[in-house]
Amino acid sequence: MTNKIGVLVVDDSAYMRKVISGMIQSDDGLFVIDTARNGLDAIEKIKKYKPDVVTLDVEMPELDGLSALVRIMKECPTSVIMLSSLTREGSETTIKALTIGAVDFVAKPSGTISLDINKVKDELITKIKTSARAVIKNMTAPVSRMSETPKLESVAAVNYSGKSPTKLVIIGSSTGGPNALQQVIPRLPANLPAAVLVVQHMPSGFTRSLASRLNDCSSLEVAEAQEGDLLQAGKVYVAPGGYHLIMRSRTILGLNQEAPVHSVRPAVDVTLDSALKFYGAQIIGVILTGMGYDGSQGIASLKKAGGKAIAQDESTSVIYGMPRIIVEMGKADKVLPIHRIADEIVSMIQLR
Repeated sequence: MTNKIGVLVVDDSAYMRKVISGMIQSDDGLFVIDTARNGLDAIEKIKKYKPDVVTLDVEMPELDGLSALVRIMKECPTSVIMLSSLTREGSETTIKALTIGAVDFVAKPSGTISLDINKVKDELITKIKTSARAVIKNMTAPVSRMSETPKLESVAAVNYSGKSPTKLVIIGSSTGGPNALQQVIPRLPANLPAAVLVVQHMPSGFTRSLASRLNDCSSLEVAEAQEGDLLQAGKVYVAPGGYHLIMRSRTILGLNQEAPVHSVRPAVDVTLDSALKFYGAQIIGVILTGMGYDGSQGIASLKKAGGKAIAQDESTSVIYGMPRIIVEMGKADKVLPIHRIADEIVSMIQLR
């Protein structure tokens, strides 16, 4: 019996199936169970072979990737990595896939049949190994919609929209994050006297689509952050992929492309450390699902400054890595399932 991670490769191109399979087989810890030429073929083979991970193309005949993903999550939940183009349409489809149930994605160059092996292989292998550890039931949990959201207590009797925030909420997330964020941001009330900064580990080209999707289902305004943005209460700013999100003053946001931290950019540690100078104890730090250590240093500094910290619990995390570190450090004021985090953010704001 092998301890290797078994992968099903799904793509309508025979050439691409060969290229992707070759990448996977180059790692001693992985093997290709089989390949599939479309979504229907994939579902049949997932049920037959029960792979640990599926790589799934989007554009395929008979049953496309998104439609196949919906059925996979319903009929045979499995860790899925989407292979996504870098086009705007491709990024929107990718974000939709991540909220439906895909664990992660690998961006492939647009307008070309061939993947650049040297550019993509290491990322694909790393993400397959991470995805094999994902808790898929936490990807398929119902996503909160505004119509289903319990009415939160009014934060205040005034509308803070457009005004300078009195408090700051900083949320960090990685693998499983887009799904988790869609269960937090839409539950926050429009009259929040705080601004919200979101740092999701994601490459350039995809964070704008993430912000747009969150904006469509939230009462708060959600946008990808830009250099010089004026910080306003009741608004959510998503760090752009490839840029650290920082604060240049108490009211002005900035971006930089300084070295990655914990091998990621944006990094929530950078944002937390930058914001502490201006908001200190008035910050609520929230660490959601994801692999690695990002957020641990910033939360430790936040707690030292008198701020509050929330960690997503293990039972609802797709990858219990980033929040686990916060909990093990003893720095989490609250450890909560994803559907209770928005309510706790509101409660902490009311009490501070």
